[in-house]
Amino acid sequence: MNAISSAMPVSAEELVILRCPKCHSAEPIAAEAIAEGVQVVICRQCGEGWAAKAEERPVRRSDCEDEQGRSLVWADARTIDAVRRQCIFTTHTPVPAGHDKFSKDLVRSVLGRHEAFELENEICCDGTLNMTYLALNLSHYVNGVAKRHGEISRLMFHPYRIDSITNGVHAATWVCEVFRELFDTHIPGWQEDNFSLRYALNIPPDRVWEAHMRAKRELIDTVNRQDNVGMDHDVLTIGFARRATSYKRPDLIFHDMDRLRAIASRRRLQLVFSGKAHPRDETGKALIQKVIRTGRRLGRDIKVSYLPNYDIVLGKLLTAGVDVWLNTPQPPMEASGTSGMKAALNGVPSLSVLDGWWIEGCIEGVTGWAIGPAHRSEQDADDREQDAASLYEKLDNAVAPMFYDDRTAFMCMMGHAIALNGSFFNTQRM
Repeated sequence: MNAISSAMPVSAEELVILRCPKCHSAEPIAAEAIAEGVQVVICRQCGEGWAAKAEERPVRRSDCEDEQGRSLVWADARTIDAVRRQCIFTTHTPVPAGHDKFSKDLVRSVLGRHEAFELENEICCDGTLNMTYLALNLSHYVNGVAKRHGEISRLMFHPYRIDSITNGVHAATWVCEVFRELFDTHIPGWQEDNFSLRYALNIPPDRVWEAHMRAKRELIDTVNRQDNVGMDHDVLTIGFARRATSYKRPDLIFHDMDRLRAIASRRRLQLVFSGKAHPRDETGKALIQKVIRTGRRLGRDIKVSYLPNYDIVLGKLLTAGVDVWLNTPQPPMEASGTSGMKAALNGVPSLSVLDGWWIEGCIEGVTGWAIGPAHRSEQDADDREQDAASLYEKLDNAVAPMFYDDRTAFMCMMGHAIALNGSFFNTQRM
């Protein structure tokens, strides 16, 4: 989804110019704020009231009058420029489904007579109402949500100028209770200054491990209670939880079952999944079923659980309780991703395809591990064979050996996940 917002909030007392959907009057209407980014606007001609989105409300009455105080047509270039000066736009995804388009006939049936249809260059593209191009044309600043996403967006929407602001997560929300206690003890004031989490390297590693194991026990006990799968507290536990859709590739780890079994025969693994599909995403639903069926086929060789009813509570339990966070998107579809940021705040390193935020957050062998190459051709973007081979190689030769055979190094990586990624990829930095 995309977001457009007003850079200069409009007070409830200010008047805005807007076409009434009932009587089509262009008279000024009173606006009353009811929530962040939303107002109720009232037509003074007929009394009709409705909710106004951010891009509908920034134009003040003074912006739409000439020097003599005469009202300008709302579609006047000066009015459009007034909107543009006060709006910024964040584009959130390269996925086509995230860029809404509506036929003109549908728009006319909803809006009726409207001068918007005269603004072909501002709001339409290829004969449709294109919400992304509308936002691009009516905003003075546009950004993507990671450095790589900014590059992709500039290619998608050339020649628009698109910056990037890499996403972050709200640290105080996503740090679990045991790590909150640990940080309160060793890094007082970390909630007020998230960047102070860089001092996590000064926390004794055994205290970090102790906090992690408390979070892990809570997760494993929850999994066993809900799924009766018999997971163990001391086995390397890999987590994958996010929206279930095809480009996220939750089934990539099952690409070569024989090789996965061979890895687990040398060093034990267990996998915890969760996530919901969009109600209309049949492919996403099928992927959930595939993961569940595959887990049953693996039986006792590799214990697999797909936890239902994914929500923020379960998300917090997972990002804090697994040993390694897995992310396998098809590049360049991962605009940013944030689940790995949440895991890092709890000392959980990532094993992830280099896309989205992980291109910036990955220091190989320090904050986690990369899957696949950093640079790909268009033809190699969805090379499942290549990515699965890289995933198995890292799991077999780096992740599992460090976890089981070099616990000191693994605890050091946990500290660096917090200090380097947790301290930076948060909302305070944004």
